[in-house]
Amino acid sequence: MAGYGTDAAFQAWLTENGHTLPAAAPLPAILRLRASNYIDGLYEARFLGDRTDPLNQERAWPRTGAVVQKVAVPSDVIPPAIDKAAYAAALFEGQNPGALFVSASSAGAIKREKVDVLETEYFQGTGDAAADATIKLSAVEGLLAPFLRPIVTGVSLGLWAVG
Repeated sequence: MAGYGTDAAFQAWLTENGHTLPAAAPLPAILRLRASNYIDGLYEARFLGDRTDPLNQERAWPRTGAVVQKVAVPSDVIPPAIDKAAYAAALFEGQNPGALFVSASSAGAIKREKVDVLETEYFQGTGDAAADATIKLSAVEGLLAPFLRPIVTGVSLGLWAVG
């Protein structure tokens, strides 16, 4: 399974943005694969459109029916912003191996801890331990934003009567 982009384009992106990978970082292809899995796993449900070939396609992109700022994305195209989002996530993974894949449990989570006069209280999470522990990268979110459906937090019902 291949990740978004290419190793050469990833290296060019790193250079253009003044980044270098740590010497101990995994190979660029592995970082791109991890980053692509992270992006597809976290964002695919919100991507506009549908997979072009849902039964045989390894990645969430390319897609059919995606329209960005009134422009249809061709069904055989992976937008450059998707590749760049993968590069940003790959850089983070290279700097923090394993950080894109979190495991979490809410069992034993500390709500309040008091030692003598020192007291610490943590903000309440959503109740979904995995979601609360999932890394959200602003660079990735910004690049993917035009390709995502808005988050709907509640359902509203309106009734209008004329007459």
